[in-house]
Order: sequence, then C-alpha cells, then structure tokens
Amino acid sequence: MEPGYSDDKIAVLKRLRRIEGQVRGLTRMVEDDTYCIDVLTQVSATTKALEAVALKLLDEHLSHCVVTAARAGGSESDLKIKEASDAIARLVRS
Repeated sequence: MEPGYSDDKIAVLKRLRRIEGQVRGLTRMVEDDTYCIDVLTQVSATTKALEAVALKLLDEHLSHCVVTAARAGGSESDLKIKEASDAIARLVRS
C-alpha cells in the first residue's frame, strides 16, 4: 500500500527542504553569536513548520490509511486506529 501522502509527496518534500534550510540558518545564527531571542524566534518558526508537516501527514494517514483499513475491518482496522491514536498522543506531548 502506498503512503497516504503519495499524492502530495512533492509538496511535503518541498516543505521539508525549506525546514532543513531553516535549521541550517539556526546553526549559522549560533555560530555568528546572534542574540538569543532572535535564535529562539527562529527555533519557534522551525518548530511550527515541522508541526505543520506532521499535521499534514497525520491528516493524510487518517483519510487514506485508516479509512481504507476501517472499510476492510478486522485486526488491520484496529491496528491503524491504534497507530493513529499513538501518533496523535506523541504530537500532543511534543
């Protein structure tokens, strides 16, 4: 089975590359002894960008993988719902 984000894979990769650039920028800021609050502001922006990717992936998982498994029923359905629930718990805790 293809992952739920297959249709948006290019967009997800583009977002992740942008975040990768943000992290490199953070490294440069620390190397350049940038003011703490400015670094923290960028850390916050990077965190929000990662959270947005996580929510997108979770949405795709729910609408594709979980729905498909729920239609099929059985133990696969229970497993996908448990996976989704665990993923949501991890996101809430982070």
